[in-house]
Amino acid sequence: MNTDLGTAFVALGLAASLLAVGNQIYGLITKRSDLLSRVQIPVLIMVIAAVGQVAVMERALITRDFTVAYVAQHGSTRTPALFNIATLWSALEGSILLWVLILVGYLGLVVWRFKSRLEDPLVAWAVTVISIVCIFFFILLIGPAYPFGEFDPWPGFDGPGPNPLLQNHILMAFHPPILYLGYVGMTVPFSFAIAALITGRVGEGWLVQTRKWTLIAWGCLSLGIILGSWWSYEILGWGGYWAWDPVENASFLPWLTSTAFLHSVMIQEKKGMLRVWNLSLLCATFSLTILGTFITRSGVLESVHSFTESGIGPLLLGFFLLVVITSVGLITWRGESLRSPGSISSPLSRTGAFLLNNLLFGCFAFVVFLGTVFPLIVEALNGDRISVGNPYFVKMSTPIGFALLFMMAIAPALSWGKTELETLSKRLTPSVVCGSIAMLAGVVVGSRGFVPTLALGFGGFAAGSAIRQISFGFRSRKFRGLLGRNGGGMVVHLGVIILAVALACSSSFLRQAEFKFEQIGDQATLGGHEFKFDGIERVELKEKNKIIAKIFIDDELFKPSINQFPFGGRSIGTPTTRSTWKDDVQLAVLSVPEESEQKNTIIRVTIQPMVWWIWFGGGVMVLGTIFSLFSRRKTLSEESVISSNENIQELEINESV
Repeated sequence: MNTDLGTAFVALGLAASLLAVGNQIYGLITKRSDLLSRVQIPVLIMVIAAVGQVAVMERALITRDFTVAYVAQHGSTRTPALFNIATLWSALEGSILLWVLILVGYLGLVVWRFKSRLEDPLVAWAVTVISIVCIFFFILLIGPAYPFGEFDPWPGFDGPGPNPLLQNHILMAFHPPILYLGYVGMTVPFSFAIAALITGRVGEGWLVQTRKWTLIAWGCLSLGIILGSWWSYEILGWGGYWAWDPVENASFLPWLTSTAFLHSVMIQEKKGMLRVWNLSLLCATFSLTILGTFITRSGVLESVHSFTESGIGPLLLGFFLLVVITSVGLITWRGESLRSPGSISSPLSRTGAFLLNNLLFGCFAFVVFLGTVFPLIVEALNGDRISVGNPYFVKMSTPIGFALLFMMAIAPALSWGKTELETLSKRLTPSVVCGSIAMLAGVVVGSRGFVPTLALGFGGFAAGSAIRQISFGFRSRKFRGLLGRNGGGMVVHLGVIILAVALACSSSFLRQAEFKFEQIGDQATLGGHEFKFDGIERVELKEKNKIIAKIFIDDELFKPSINQFPFGGRSIGTPTTRSTWKDDVQLAVLSVPEESEQKNTIIRVTIQPMVWWIWFGGGVMVLGTIFSLFSRRKTLSEESVISSNENIQELEINESV
């Protein structure tokens, strides 16, 4: 039953998406506004189909319906309830189901948000573009990523359950959906950018339609990346949180380009500049989400995150190339009308700073992109499989990161017009003092490396600038001063600064050692902490067996373990971490006597300062993103913007929040 019902929903979704695109194109060609308004019907059917197919799969997983091949391959009666639900996105076919659900959900929100303007060509084309993307992903579901295949289980059959790594920590229930909300959400601003190019309305009006959609997607993508790093830190036991893994990079690339867009869009709104650049950034961001999907699901690059190799890869690569060619072609076609009417009044201005900021983000994205795809290029040319490791990424990204921190301090102190050096010096003096104090404090508490000391200095410099801007808004409007693009943006900056400094310090002062404990009472020391072995404990659970090492850290008991998943055929270590604002002490069991020929229990101890501040900085970024969504003042009525064919300059009218 589940296989038939799920297949019906997939077919219904594909038919509805084809109907939506056909309806839109015919309505646009014939200029029949009544047809354009009726797109709500096929979109509603698509929403029903997307929700229905996910509901059917979840029902099959929850009831352990092993007649569904996906459940037989990835489900199990031993999987705990939360991870059983999360099994939906633990493998290729289910992850595409989640992708389609979120994509169709965004389409439904766009149609609902602009329900009174569906006959406007800009909105009509945006809806068409999203519907075309829906067609592609429904085709994946009906083809190489078909999730409702049949299976004939024998009596007593039980599946292996999801990958043990994906049922070993609660964050895996939340990290992928939130990351997908950011990934898939970039489709909305991309669709409006393409619509603006098709309709020729390439002024500043369409930007009003994209800003909040981009900001929401960016916030979800940021939170998804942070949660993914936290999961990696908590579960993999290697003592790190970011390994420049190809799939990590695949999510980081659209984050970089969308961050650049959120900065450069302000220049276009203020000065009418960077039209080509902003359109290119949105197209690049969406293209990179498709490329990231290809890297994750094609199996072309080895990664702890990637799914097994499948026939989905060529289709994703082909769609990526189609998106790139279409975007470049449309931008070239509209080249004459994309000429910017504005100009930079002075390099020493906020406009000039934002231009340099975008150049740095572009360089950062290129560095990460090159390091990620270079192994693919080499393999395509001569068949050799290579990997680009941490040294390349660290060496290339560190100076760019410092430059971005420096610009975060300078830009808020600059005016949109020319800024006199005397005025700039006066505005930056408190920030310079903050940076100097931060460097001095770091040296006093033991900072000796060049990278962390410089990070503290630049971080303090940038933090002083952000706090200065926040204090201005707070003094004039109290808590309302934290809202809107400026207030919320400065809170985001503060979060980024905290995160960047914590990254530099934690990675520079990492201490790691392996200790062998043979009998209860054995002790070791590292980094001023004492570790005492208190024996081995065994716990049998329904889904796994746990071998727990009891270790005292400074007289406080912690229990890292090795989890044995007999039906998954793997043993997975589960580290434990004592986390404080000052430092983290992480313990990971490498082996126990029962699993090796040695008589010792081997424990890896990792000590890193300021790791807690990474997660705190990420939380501040998300909070600032939420603040940015609430405007103190409304830039322009969307109703008037969307129907305008003219280049619109920023207008501000009072609005109560």
